[in-house]
Amino acid sequence: MLRASIESEGGEDDLRSLTDGAAAADSTVRGATTLVPFVEATLRGDPTEIAKARDRVRDDLGSASLVDAAAVIGNFERMVRIADSTGIPLDTPVNVATSAIRGELGIDGFEAAARTKPARTWQRALGRVIDPIAMTALKWRAKRGAKSSD
Repeated sequence: MLRASIESEGGEDDLRSLTDGAAAADSTVRGATTLVPFVEATLRGDPTEIAKARDRVRDDLGSASLVDAAAVIGNFERMVRIADSTGIPLDTPVNVATSAIRGELGIDGFEAAARTKPARTWQRALGRVIDPIAMTALKWRAKRGAKSSD
């Protein structure tokens, strides 16, 4: 959905900027150069570093964006901890649909990824056919939602 959201606003989908602080400067995601250091500081857990990054988000993007960013970080942390602690592998549709993005972001390199069975050849082929259709539908939905909120 993030990829579709970026593209629906005319940006390019270079997801390296989400995991590589140096690439954030080239990102089309609004506030990436401010948000990536906030995420990184939060994950490292140094209270002083978190406070500096949090203040920068508030100063650069506003209090509402700070709350949104903190909520997203917290939600992802929660989901990952639940999945890892229970040993939940990706189900087949999610595995197939996220194969390319997981490869691009290096997610399959994490230890927990070993619990997910590799997608079969026919599933990967089907995913390549469905992906452009799904992306078009998500972009259409994003544009429609933007128009209805005006």
